[in-house]
Amino acid sequence: MRGGAAAAAAVLIVLGAGVSGCKEDAIGSAGPEETAGGGGAGGGAALSAVDSLTVKGRAPKTGYSRERFGTAWADTDANHCDTRDDILKRDLKDVKYSDGTCKVSHGVLEPDPYGGKDVTFTRGRSLVDIDHLVALSDAWQKGAKYWDASKRIALANDPLNLAAVGASANRSKGDGDTATWLPPNKEYRCTYVAGQVAVKKKYGLWVTGSEKAAMKKVLSGCPGQKLPSGGNPTDAPKRFTAN
Repeated sequence: MRGGAAAAAAVLIVLGAGVSGCKEDAIGSAGPEETAGGGGAGGGAALSAVDSLTVKGRAPKTGYSRERFGTAWADTDANHCDTRDDILKRDLKDVKYSDGTCKVSHGVLEPDPYGGKDVTFTRGRSLVDIDHLVALSDAWQKGAKYWDASKRIALANDPLNLAAVGASANRSKGDGDTATWLPPNKEYRCTYVAGQVAVKKKYGLWVTGSEKAAMKKVLSGCPGQKLPSGGNPTDAPKRFTAN
């Protein structure tokens, strides 16, 4: 997510829109899985999982910087590709590479989950972003400021918390949570909110009262939406550090 994004959409506009027709598909083409049971963040309906999240007020943003979550796109899974390329490979179709099977040079979002239209990725052009479903600034204000560096680095590079999306729609998000921003593509909102619930449950991040209400409002329109699971461990390898 881009830290310098424009202000998030107003909550009444976002939440007043209908949530019918939500698709119950997984985040990414081969990433987090939705399961009826099992480990990780998953295990049942996303709607019921909302009640397991701690409700607290938003803490001050004091002390936040991107560097507190480590170097951007660190190769925490040691596959010799950075996290950004891993997510591009996972989420794009018709992928082409500039160096073997790692550095993605071209691909297509079919469609962009946030905007609902196809977007072509060409390296060097800013048409596709890798978004943190739970923005790092939002995480900082809801628990992450109290973590050690390895857990913050893990969150920033966890495929469960990442999606390739169209830059145009994404840059209206800022560090918004469910109460202040939802994807313009209504059919993706259930999947998007379920992803945020999964990440917050996995990492023990709290939600505000208005955020919890917004999550339940969206997910009540798709009560069968499963909670995604999987991703990386919640502690990054010790070789990674953060300021």
